[in-house]
Amino acid sequence: MGFGEFDSDANAPQVTGPTSSAKIVVAGGFGSGKTTMVGAISEIDPLTTEAMMTEASVGHDDTTATPNKTTTTVAMDFGRISLDSDLVLYVFGTPGQHRFWFMWDDLAVGAIGAVVLVDTRRLADAFPSIDFFENRKLPYVVAINCFDRLLHHQIEDVRHALTISPSVPIMACDARERDSAKQVLISVVQHAIAHDSALRAG
Repeated sequence: MGFGEFDSDANAPQVTGPTSSAKIVVAGGFGSGKTTMVGAISEIDPLTTEAMMTEASVGHDDTTATPNKTTTTVAMDFGRISLDSDLVLYVFGTPGQHRFWFMWDDLAVGAIGAVVLVDTRRLADAFPSIDFFENRKLPYVVAINCFDRLLHHQIEDVRHALTISPSVPIMACDARERDSAKQVLISVVQHAIAHDSALRAG
């Protein structure tokens, strides 16, 4: 499978041949940048379910590292991008708070792979997402979100801290930047293909 450039031109010619679709899930802890990533990469206006944070979040949502965060995802984020001319990729962002995790199973149904978005200021928040995808044997990659454009820890140190297998891709990214988010999603698709090929080979 080849990977072309993302086409965000609304006036581009319509694809006349058959089009395949695939689904990727973006997960991670509260405030790790999931909604931002979906919005940065989507070629359509993303669907978000952001709601203002209320007193119900007090004692549940740790905003120490994100003091300016005033909204939270209460269901999902949804975006769409086109790879090459015959593959449409649907991207679903999960809610990060524990009280909304019951939605994750539905969001993961039919996905070819996933992104675990990591904030190294709150590394432990990534464990539930990692456990979720490993328990369901869904291929995933880990993306370290560089909020201030700096990577504060070596990638292999993060791998060790999260006890991630050497076979799981891990990379730094800036969830605000389209090209950076694009590389993460391409890595997911490539990893999913390799994972599927390995299963077929036995």
